[in-house]
Amino acid sequence: MNKNKIPAVVLSGLIGLASNVALAQIDATETALLGQSLTPIGAQKVGNASGSIPAWTGGLTKPPPGFDASKGYLDPFAGEQPTYTITAANMAQYAELLSPGYKAMLQKYPSYKMNIYPSHRTAALPQTEYAHIAQEAIGITLANNGNGMVGYQSTSVPFPIPHSALEVLYNHLVRYRAGGYQYYPTEMVVQANGSFSPVRREVKLVMASAMGNPEPNRLYYYLGKVTSPESVAGGQTLVHEPIDQTQETRLAWVYNPGQRRVLRAPEISYDSPVSTSDGLRTNDMIDMFSGAPDKYDWKLVGKREMLVPYNTYKLADRSLKYGQIIQPNHLNQDLIRYEPHRVWVVEATLKPGQRHIYAKRVFYIDEDSWGILASDLYDGRGELWRVQEAHSLQRYDVLSAIHVSEVAYDLQARRYVVYGLENEEKITQFGVQAALKDFSAAALRRSGR
Repeated sequence: MNKNKIPAVVLSGLIGLASNVALAQIDATETALLGQSLTPIGAQKVGNASGSIPAWTGGLTKPPPGFDASKGYLDPFAGEQPTYTITAANMAQYAELLSPGYKAMLQKYPSYKMNIYPSHRTAALPQTEYAHIAQEAIGITLANNGNGMVGYQSTSVPFPIPHSALEVLYNHLVRYRAGGYQYYPTEMVVQANGSFSPVRREVKLVMASAMGNPEPNRLYYYLGKVTSPESVAGGQTLVHEPIDQTQETRLAWVYNPGQRRVLRAPEISYDSPVSTSDGLRTNDMIDMFSGAPDKYDWKLVGKREMLVPYNTYKLADRSLKYGQIIQPNHLNQDLIRYEPHRVWVVEATLKPGQRHIYAKRVFYIDEDSWGILASDLYDGRGELWRVQEAHSLQRYDVLSAIHVSEVAYDLQARRYVVYGLENEEKITQFGVQAALKDFSAAALRRSGR
């Protein structure tokens, strides 16, 4: 198949969206579709013609029997078996459901496979969020050539009926995260032989909309501290994330335990490497994409059916040890659940005159949660370089589909980095309370001491 041709499974509905720089504003006629033919956040309610994707009927809003938040998430689909498995031998049969990244992984590693399970559209938000989305969406438009929003206050889906690629991207950036949370993610750089050393962190992230006194042009506040290994323990990063990063660049500070100093860190942005990732993860790969979009031209390719990681409760099982998850070349694929879902396809191409290690990026964004589930990253020669995927699950106790982990495979170096696993760590705490003073440079300095 011509690699430049959009597959037949790309859906035409809701795609008559002409310009990718249009500052369109939806009207009451369009918002009336929310909760009717569309879900309250803008996905198509109906399933697909083949029945492999079901209709959305409200999502997963109640924990399964026996759930205990202190012990982690129970898998509501634990009894299900894969309906089929994709390997390099049969991948041609499912080519139109696979991204170039997944095809490359199947071709490169004989041990790589994708277990495909029945599709469950579990994503759901609190009813108060649905009302908020419908109310606020009418007044929001893109601003500053797509680098910010006018009329945005605090909704988690500013563009439920998107008219451009950047509107889809902003839905990912501001999606609902239960106000904020404190969690304990690990980062593992995995060598070709499968060896790894966990880097552990304690992180607090609070959305500005959940704080009583946020500063103008703020999306969230982040404070992360490395707790082990000893060689890097004590290092801290503080971020005030703007909504419009051309109006105001990302504000970041670091605490260096060796110097016992707090320093401004303007380099924590774009393609600068995350310090503990051995160069495998850039700062704008965090959360699959974060930061300013201004280095790229953005194109909305359309919506298509694709096989993506979904309902990955098995991977989040707290009885697992990291040695059971991490394998040479890729994660233990028996622990990853893939399902057919509809995704928005967004393509970012580096603007002339701009510099970035990725010349092109293609993102696959879940229609039901607005989270980026996978992405393909290309180098300056146009070669596929890295493949990212996010392991999503519906957190039925707080009604949010926050990723449980992310992985980035480097096809050229035959190494990968996985971030966010908490199987051996403390339980994530949602709804954490914080004040602006908790995210000040002075607080960072005191925490270091």
